[in-house]
Amino acid sequence: MTAKRILIVDDDIDLREALESALSHAGFDTLTANDGAEGLRVALENKPDLILLDIMMPMMDGYEVCKKL
Repeated sequence: MTAKRILIVDDDIDLREALESALSHAGFDTLTANDGAEGLRVALENKPDLILLDIMMPMMDGYEVCKKL
């Protein structure tokens, strides 16, 4: 069975790395993005099973990313 892929989109590097570590340890494949614009690009290219999306980010906030997805 293929591991589920989770995209973590957050401009807080410490939180992003902590989530990535915990989810990887739990057996998930993880992708990360630093801001909304990068998150949108990564989501469209990789089609993750789940997106953990921060709301308040530079470039494009989480609400805008959701609308575009």
